[in-house]
Amino acid sequence: MALLAQPESSSVVTRLLVTKGLRAFGDGFVSLLLPLYLLGLGFTPLQVGILTTTTLLGSGLLTLLVGLYAYRCHYRTLLLAATILMALTGLGFAVATDFWPLLLVALVGTLNPSGGDVSVFLPLEHAVLARVASDRRRTTVFARYSLVGSLVAALGSLAAGVPALATEVAGVPAQTAIQAMFLVYALLAAVSWWIYQGLPRAMSGDAHSPPAPLVQARKRVYTLAALFSLDAFGGGFVVQSMVALWLYQTHGLSAASTGALFFWTGVLTAFSYLVAARIADRWGLVNTMVFTHLPSSLCLVAIPFAPSLSYVIALLLIRSALSQMDVPTRSSYVMAIVPAAERPAAASVTSVPRSLASAVSPVLAGYLLAASPFGWPFVIAGSVKIAYDLLLLGMFSKVRPPEESGRDGPTGSSIRPDR
Repeated sequence: MALLAQPESSSVVTRLLVTKGLRAFGDGFVSLLLPLYLLGLGFTPLQVGILTTTTLLGSGLLTLLVGLYAYRCHYRTLLLAATILMALTGLGFAVATDFWPLLLVALVGTLNPSGGDVSVFLPLEHAVLARVASDRRRTTVFARYSLVGSLVAALGSLAAGVPALATEVAGVPAQTAIQAMFLVYALLAAVSWWIYQGLPRAMSGDAHSPPAPLVQARKRVYTLAALFSLDAFGGGFVVQSMVALWLYQTHGLSAASTGALFFWTGVLTAFSYLVAARIADRWGLVNTMVFTHLPSSLCLVAIPFAPSLSYVIALLLIRSALSQMDVPTRSSYVMAIVPAAERPAAASVTSVPRSLASAVSPVLAGYLLAASPFGWPFVIAGSVKIAYDLLLLGMFSKVRPPEESGRDGPTGSSIRPDR
Protein backbone atom coordinates (compact mmCIF):
# COMPACT_ATOMS: atom_id res chain seq x y z
CA MET A 1 0.00 0.00 0.00
CA ALA A 2 1.39 3.40 -0.93
CA LEU A 3 2.03 5.82 1.86
CA LEU A 4 -0.18 8.41 0.20
CA ALA A 5 -2.75 8.27 -2.52
CA GLN A 6 -1.12 10.58 -5.06
CA PRO A 7 2.24 9.62 -6.63
CA GLU A 8 3.48 13.22 -6.47
CA SER A 9 2.74 13.36 -2.74
CA SER A 10 4.55 10.07 -2.20
CA SER A 11 7.57 11.46 -4.04
CA VAL A 12 7.61 14.56 -1.84
CA VAL A 13 7.43 12.48 1.35
CA THR A 14 10.21 10.18 0.11
CA ARG A 15 12.52 13.11 -0.59
CA LEU A 16 11.88 14.57 2.85
CA LEU A 17 12.50 11.19 4.49
CA VAL A 18 15.85 10.89 2.70
CA THR A 19 17.00 14.40 3.61
CA LYS A 20 15.82 13.87 7.19
CA GLY A 21 17.99 10.76 7.28
CA LEU A 22 21.05 12.55 5.90
CA ARG A 23 20.75 15.31 8.51
CA ALA A 24 20.18 12.77 11.27
CA PHE A 25 23.30 10.84 10.29
CA GLY A 26 25.37 14.00 10.55
CA ASP A 27 23.74 15.01 13.84
CA GLY A 28 24.37 11.51 15.19
CA PHE A 29 28.16 11.68 14.98
CA VAL A 30 28.49 15.44 15.51
CA SER A 31 26.62 15.41 18.83
CA LEU A 32 29.09 12.84 20.22
CA LEU A 33 32.30 14.14 18.64
CA LEU A 34 31.66 17.81 19.44
CA PRO A 35 32.49 17.65 23.19
CA LEU A 36 35.57 15.48 22.57
CA TYR A 37 36.74 17.82 19.82
CA LEU A 38 36.29 20.87 22.04
CA LEU A 39 38.00 19.21 25.01
CA GLY A 40 40.85 18.26 22.67
CA LEU A 41 41.20 21.93 21.78
CA GLY A 42 41.74 22.67 25.46
CA PHE A 43 38.27 23.99 26.28
CA THR A 44 36.74 23.50 29.75
CA PRO A 45 33.40 21.73 30.37
CA LEU A 46 31.87 25.16 30.97
CA GLN A 47 33.08 26.37 27.55
CA VAL A 48 31.69 23.18 25.98
CA GLY A 49 28.36 24.02 27.60
CA ILE A 50 28.51 27.60 26.32
CA LEU A 51 29.17 26.46 22.75
CA THR A 52 26.39 23.88 22.98
CA THR A 53 24.02 26.53 24.27
CA THR A 54 25.03 28.88 21.46
CA THR A 55 24.31 26.31 18.75
CA LEU A 56 20.80 25.77 20.13
CA LEU A 57 20.23 29.50 20.55
CA GLY A 58 21.31 30.31 17.01
CA SER A 59 19.26 27.50 15.49
CA GLY A 60 16.24 28.64 17.46
CA LEU A 61 16.40 32.24 16.33
CA LEU A 62 16.89 31.29 12.68
CA THR A 63 14.08 28.73 12.82
CA LEU A 64 11.73 31.33 14.30
CA LEU A 65 12.58 33.81 11.56
CA VAL A 66 12.00 31.27 8.81
CA GLY A 67 8.80 29.94 10.35
CA LEU A 68 7.21 33.36 10.72
CA TYR A 69 7.88 34.35 7.11
CA ALA A 70 7.72 30.99 5.33
CA TYR A 71 4.07 31.53 4.32
CA ARG A 72 5.29 34.28 1.96
CA CYS A 73 7.91 32.10 0.25
CA HIS A 74 8.36 28.84 -1.60
CA TYR A 75 9.33 26.11 0.86
CA ARG A 76 11.69 24.59 -1.71
CA THR A 77 13.72 27.81 -1.95
CA LEU A 78 14.05 28.06 1.81
CA LEU A 79 15.10 24.41 2.15
CA LEU A 80 17.80 24.87 -0.51
CA ALA A 81 19.12 27.93 1.32
CA ALA A 82 19.18 25.98 4.59
CA THR A 83 21.38 23.26 3.06
CA ILE A 84 23.91 25.90 1.97
CA LEU A 85 24.06 27.18 5.55
CA MET A 86 24.51 23.61 6.79
CA ALA A 87 27.47 23.10 4.45
CA LEU A 88 29.10 26.33 5.62
CA THR A 89 28.62 25.23 9.24
CA GLY A 90 30.51 21.99 8.63
CA LEU A 91 33.32 23.83 6.90
CA GLY A 92 33.50 26.38 9.71
CA PHE A 93 33.95 23.77 12.43
CA ALA A 94 36.48 21.91 10.28
CA VAL A 95 38.83 24.88 9.98
CA ALA A 96 38.27 26.99 13.12
CA THR A 97 40.06 26.02 16.34
CA ASP A 98 39.77 29.12 18.56
CA PHE A 99 36.85 29.69 20.93
CA TRP A 100 35.45 32.93 19.52
CA PRO A 101 35.37 31.91 15.83
CA LEU A 102 33.73 28.62 16.83
CA LEU A 103 31.21 30.53 18.94
CA LEU A 104 30.29 32.65 15.89
CA VAL A 105 29.86 29.57 13.67
CA ALA A 106 27.79 27.92 16.39
CA LEU A 107 25.51 30.96 16.58
CA VAL A 108 24.75 31.36 12.87
CA GLY A 109 25.08 27.71 11.82
CA THR A 110 22.96 24.56 11.87
CA LEU A 111 25.01 22.29 14.13
CA ASN A 112 22.75 20.17 16.34
CA PRO A 113 24.22 18.89 19.64
CA SER A 114 20.96 17.31 20.78
CA GLY A 115 19.40 13.96 20.03
CA GLY A 116 16.45 15.49 18.20
CA ASP A 117 16.03 17.68 15.16
CA VAL A 118 16.47 21.28 16.28
CA SER A 119 17.00 23.15 13.05
CA VAL A 120 15.68 25.55 10.46
CA PHE A 121 14.54 22.56 8.39
CA LEU A 122 11.93 21.55 10.96
CA PRO A 123 9.02 23.99 10.38
CA LEU A 124 9.42 23.79 6.61
CA GLU A 125 9.39 20.01 6.40
CA HIS A 126 6.57 19.71 8.93
CA ALA A 127 4.42 22.10 6.91
CA VAL A 128 5.06 20.17 3.70
CA LEU A 129 4.31 16.80 5.31
CA ALA A 130 1.06 18.07 6.83
CA ARG A 131 0.10 19.53 3.45
CA VAL A 132 0.43 16.26 1.53
CA ALA A 133 -0.93 13.87 4.20
CA SER A 134 -4.60 13.34 5.11
CA ASP A 135 -5.81 13.71 8.71
CA ARG A 136 -5.98 9.92 9.12
CA ARG A 137 -2.47 9.39 7.76
CA ARG A 138 -0.82 12.43 9.29
CA THR A 139 0.40 10.83 12.53
CA THR A 140 1.69 7.78 10.62
CA VAL A 141 3.61 10.03 8.22
CA PHE A 142 5.19 11.92 11.11
CA ALA A 143 5.98 8.63 12.85
CA ARG A 144 7.85 7.38 9.79
CA TYR A 145 9.59 10.72 9.45
CA SER A 146 10.78 10.44 13.05
CA LEU A 147 11.60 6.75 12.60
CA VAL A 148 13.96 7.43 9.71
CA GLY A 149 15.63 10.24 11.62
CA SER A 150 16.19 8.18 14.74
CA LEU A 151 17.42 5.03 12.97
CA VAL A 152 19.90 6.90 10.81
CA ALA A 153 21.00 9.03 13.77
CA ALA A 154 21.80 5.75 15.52
CA LEU A 155 24.05 4.82 12.61
CA GLY A 156 25.59 8.26 12.89
CA SER A 157 26.36 7.53 16.54
CA LEU A 158 28.30 4.46 15.45
CA ALA A 159 30.17 6.61 12.95
CA ALA A 160 31.45 8.64 15.89
CA GLY A 161 33.94 5.81 16.40
CA VAL A 162 35.54 6.33 12.97
CA PRO A 163 38.06 8.99 14.12
CA ALA A 164 39.32 6.70 16.90
CA LEU A 165 39.64 3.85 14.38
CA ALA A 166 41.53 6.12 11.97
CA THR A 167 43.87 7.13 14.78
CA GLU A 168 44.49 3.54 15.86
CA VAL A 169 44.87 1.96 12.42
CA ALA A 170 46.31 4.74 10.27
CA GLY A 171 47.91 6.95 12.91
CA VAL A 172 45.82 9.98 11.98
CA PRO A 173 45.88 12.60 14.77
CA ALA A 174 42.62 12.49 16.73
CA GLN A 175 41.75 16.14 16.17
CA THR A 176 42.44 15.86 12.44
CA ALA A 177 40.19 12.81 12.18
CA ILE A 178 37.35 14.64 13.93
CA GLN A 179 37.81 17.68 11.69
CA ALA A 180 37.36 15.35 8.70
CA MET A 181 33.98 14.30 10.10
CA PHE A 182 32.85 17.93 10.01
CA LEU A 183 33.72 17.91 6.30
CA VAL A 184 31.50 14.83 5.94
CA TYR A 185 28.75 16.87 7.60
CA ALA A 186 29.18 19.53 4.91
CA LEU A 187 29.06 16.85 2.20
CA LEU A 188 25.74 15.57 3.57
CA ALA A 189 24.38 19.10 3.15
CA ALA A 190 25.44 19.11 -0.51
CA VAL A 191 23.62 15.82 -1.15
CA SER A 192 20.52 17.21 0.59
CA TRP A 193 20.63 20.27 -1.67
CA TRP A 194 20.56 18.00 -4.72
CA ILE A 195 17.57 16.04 -3.37
CA TYR A 196 15.59 19.17 -2.52
CA GLN A 197 16.00 20.25 -6.14
CA GLY A 198 13.38 17.62 -7.02
CA LEU A 199 10.64 19.19 -4.88
CA PRO A 200 7.81 21.03 -6.70
CA ARG A 201 8.98 24.57 -7.41
CA ALA A 202 5.70 26.25 -6.46
CA MET A 203 5.19 24.46 -3.13
CA SER A 204 4.36 27.18 -0.61
CA GLY A 205 1.56 28.30 1.68
CA ASP A 206 -2.08 28.64 0.65
CA ALA A 207 -2.93 30.84 -2.32
CA HIS A 208 -4.59 33.35 -0.01
CA SER A 209 -1.91 34.15 2.51
CA PRO A 210 -3.00 35.32 5.96
CA PRO A 211 -2.31 38.92 7.01
CA ALA A 212 -0.02 37.54 9.73
CA PRO A 213 1.72 34.19 10.23
CA LEU A 214 -0.60 33.28 13.14
CA VAL A 215 -4.18 34.53 13.34
CA GLN A 216 -6.85 31.92 14.04
CA ALA A 217 -4.78 29.54 16.15
CA ARG A 218 -2.64 32.09 17.98
CA LYS A 219 -3.78 31.46 21.58
CA ARG A 220 -3.62 27.69 21.38
CA VAL A 221 -0.23 27.67 19.66
CA TYR A 222 1.29 30.09 22.17
CA THR A 223 0.04 27.98 25.07
CA LEU A 224 1.53 24.83 23.59
CA ALA A 225 4.76 26.71 22.87
CA ALA A 226 5.05 27.64 26.55
CA LEU A 227 4.48 24.05 27.65
CA PHE A 228 6.88 22.61 25.08
CA SER A 229 9.49 25.15 26.19
CA LEU A 230 9.26 23.85 29.75
CA ASP A 231 9.83 20.32 28.47
CA ALA A 232 12.75 21.46 26.33
CA PHE A 233 14.34 23.37 29.20
CA GLY A 234 14.45 20.11 31.11
CA GLY A 235 15.68 18.18 28.08
CA GLY A 236 18.49 20.65 27.50
CA PHE A 237 20.22 19.38 30.62
CA VAL A 238 20.57 15.95 29.00
CA VAL A 239 21.28 16.62 25.32
CA GLN A 240 23.51 13.93 23.87
CA SER A 241 26.66 16.03 24.07
CA MET A 242 26.16 16.58 27.80
CA VAL A 243 25.25 12.94 28.45
CA ALA A 244 28.36 11.86 26.53
CA LEU A 245 30.46 14.26 28.62
CA TRP A 246 29.02 12.88 31.90
CA LEU A 247 29.59 9.27 30.80
CA TYR A 248 33.16 10.14 29.87
CA GLN A 249 33.89 11.98 33.12
CA THR A 250 32.05 9.68 35.53
CA HIS A 251 32.42 6.23 33.98
CA GLY A 252 35.35 6.72 31.57
CA LEU A 253 33.25 5.69 28.55
CA SER A 254 35.08 6.28 25.25
CA ALA A 255 33.56 7.90 22.17
CA ALA A 256 33.29 4.52 20.44
CA SER A 257 31.55 2.90 23.42
CA THR A 258 29.26 5.89 23.86
CA GLY A 259 28.49 5.78 20.16
CA ALA A 260 27.54 2.09 20.42
CA LEU A 261 25.29 2.88 23.38
CA PHE A 262 23.57 5.70 21.54
CA PHE A 263 23.18 3.44 18.52
CA TRP A 264 20.98 1.10 20.55
CA THR A 265 19.13 3.91 22.26
CA GLY A 266 18.49 5.34 18.80
CA VAL A 267 17.18 2.01 17.52
CA LEU A 268 14.78 1.70 20.46
CA THR A 269 13.67 5.29 19.98
CA ALA A 270 13.11 4.75 16.26
CA PHE A 271 10.77 1.81 16.65
CA SER A 272 8.96 3.54 19.50
CA TYR A 273 7.68 6.05 16.92
CA LEU A 274 5.73 3.34 15.11
CA VAL A 275 4.36 2.09 18.42
CA ALA A 276 3.38 5.66 19.28
CA ALA A 277 1.28 5.94 16.12
CA ARG A 278 -0.60 2.75 17.03
CA ILE A 279 -1.10 3.82 20.65
CA ALA A 280 -2.34 7.23 19.51
CA ASP A 281 -5.04 5.52 17.44
CA ARG A 282 -6.40 4.00 20.66
CA TRP A 283 -5.51 6.50 23.41
CA GLY A 284 -5.45 9.76 21.50
CA LEU A 285 -2.51 12.05 20.79
CA VAL A 286 -2.36 13.93 24.10
CA ASN A 287 -2.70 10.80 26.26
CA THR A 288 0.05 9.11 24.26
CA MET A 289 2.32 12.12 24.72
CA VAL A 290 1.83 12.21 28.48
CA PHE A 291 1.62 8.59 29.62
CA THR A 292 4.67 7.44 27.66
CA HIS A 293 6.68 10.47 28.76
CA LEU A 294 6.14 10.25 32.53
CA PRO A 295 7.99 6.94 33.14
CA SER A 296 10.89 8.06 30.95
CA SER A 297 11.26 11.17 33.13
CA LEU A 298 11.39 8.99 36.24
CA CYS A 299 14.26 7.06 34.62
CA LEU A 300 16.20 10.32 34.23
CA VAL A 301 15.84 11.12 37.92
CA ALA A 302 17.08 7.63 38.83
CA ILE A 303 20.24 7.64 36.66
CA PRO A 304 22.61 9.49 39.06
CA PHE A 305 21.60 7.12 41.87
CA ALA A 306 22.39 4.00 39.83
CA PRO A 307 25.06 1.90 41.62
CA SER A 308 26.99 0.97 38.46
CA LEU A 309 27.40 1.69 34.77
CA SER A 310 25.25 -1.34 33.93
CA TYR A 311 22.27 0.19 35.72
CA VAL A 312 22.92 3.53 34.03
CA ILE A 313 22.87 1.87 30.62
CA ALA A 314 19.67 -0.02 31.48
CA LEU A 315 17.93 3.19 32.54
CA LEU A 316 19.10 5.00 29.39
CA LEU A 317 17.75 2.17 27.24
CA ILE A 318 14.39 2.13 29.02
CA ARG A 319 14.14 5.88 28.71
CA SER A 320 14.99 5.78 25.00
CA ALA A 321 12.16 3.30 24.39
CA LEU A 322 9.63 5.72 25.92
CA SER A 323 10.83 9.31 25.91
CA GLN A 324 10.43 10.13 22.22
CA MET A 325 6.99 8.68 21.60
CA ASP A 326 5.69 12.21 22.00
CA VAL A 327 7.72 13.46 19.03
CA PRO A 328 5.52 12.31 16.10
CA THR A 329 2.34 12.68 18.16
CA ARG A 330 3.31 16.23 19.19
CA SER A 331 4.11 17.23 15.62
CA SER A 332 0.89 15.70 14.32
CA TYR A 333 -1.15 17.36 17.07
CA VAL A 334 0.24 20.83 16.38
CA MET A 335 -0.37 20.50 12.63
CA ALA A 336 -3.94 19.35 13.32
CA ILE A 337 -5.03 22.44 15.25
CA VAL A 338 -4.13 25.18 12.76
CA PRO A 339 -5.15 26.18 9.23
CA ALA A 340 -2.78 25.04 6.47
CA ALA A 341 -1.39 28.53 5.82
CA GLU A 342 -0.44 28.92 9.50
CA ARG A 343 1.36 25.57 9.81
CA PRO A 344 4.94 26.81 9.20
CA ALA A 345 4.47 29.51 11.83
CA ALA A 346 2.85 27.03 14.24
CA ALA A 347 5.69 24.53 13.76
CA SER A 348 8.21 27.32 14.25
CA VAL A 349 6.54 28.95 17.25
CA THR A 350 6.15 25.61 19.04
CA SER A 351 9.64 24.37 18.19
CA VAL A 352 11.74 27.53 18.46
CA PRO A 353 10.89 28.36 22.07
CA ARG A 354 11.80 24.73 22.71
CA SER A 355 15.16 25.37 21.10
CA LEU A 356 15.70 28.62 23.00
CA ALA A 357 14.66 27.07 26.30
CA SER A 358 16.92 24.08 25.74
CA ALA A 359 19.74 26.46 24.82
CA VAL A 360 19.87 27.75 28.39
CA SER A 361 20.26 24.32 29.97
CA PRO A 362 23.54 22.93 28.55
CA VAL A 363 25.63 25.77 29.98
CA LEU A 364 24.00 25.13 33.37
CA ALA A 365 24.66 21.41 32.94
CA GLY A 366 28.27 22.14 32.05
CA TYR A 367 28.61 24.24 35.20
CA LEU A 368 27.06 21.50 37.35
CA LEU A 369 29.29 18.82 35.84
CA ALA A 370 32.36 20.98 36.38
CA ALA A 371 31.38 21.53 40.03
CA SER A 372 30.37 17.97 40.90
CA PRO A 373 30.59 14.49 39.34
CA PHE A 374 27.09 13.73 40.59
CA GLY A 375 24.54 13.81 37.77
CA TRP A 376 22.46 16.75 38.93
CA PRO A 377 21.47 17.55 35.31
CA PHE A 378 19.56 14.26 35.16
CA VAL A 379 17.61 14.98 38.35
CA ILE A 380 16.69 18.49 37.22
CA ALA A 381 15.74 17.31 33.71
CA GLY A 382 13.45 14.56 34.99
CA SER A 383 11.73 16.81 37.54
CA VAL A 384 11.03 19.58 35.02
CA LYS A 385 9.70 17.09 32.46
CA ILE A 386 7.31 15.55 35.00
CA ALA A 387 5.87 19.00 35.68
CA TYR A 388 5.42 19.53 31.93
CA ASP A 389 3.56 16.22 31.52
CA LEU A 390 1.08 17.02 34.27
CA LEU A 391 0.44 20.54 32.92
CA LEU A 392 -0.09 19.30 29.37
CA LEU A 393 -2.59 16.68 30.51
CA GLY A 394 -4.50 19.17 32.60
CA MET A 395 -4.73 21.86 29.90
CA PHE A 396 -5.21 19.88 26.67
CA SER A 397 -6.78 16.52 27.54
CA LYS A 398 -10.19 17.80 26.35
CA VAL A 399 -8.94 19.22 23.05
CA ARG A 400 -9.01 16.66 20.27
CA PRO A 401 -7.75 16.76 16.66
CA PRO A 402 -10.21 16.12 13.81
CA GLU A 403 -9.54 12.38 13.55
CA GLU A 404 -10.44 11.92 17.23
CA SER A 405 -13.48 14.18 17.37
CA GLY A 406 -15.92 11.35 16.63
CA ARG A 407 -14.83 9.12 19.48
CA ASP A 408 -17.16 8.37 22.34
CA GLY A 409 -16.24 9.59 25.78
CA PRO A 410 -16.96 12.28 28.36
CA THR A 411 -14.07 14.48 27.20
CA GLY A 412 -13.10 16.02 23.92
CA SER A 413 -13.89 18.97 21.77
CA SER A 414 -13.30 19.47 18.09
CA ILE A 415 -10.42 21.65 17.02
CA ARG A 416 -11.66 25.12 16.19
CA PRO A 417 -9.80 28.32 15.42
CA ASP A 418 -9.26 30.53 18.45
CA ARG A 419 -11.53 33.51 18.70
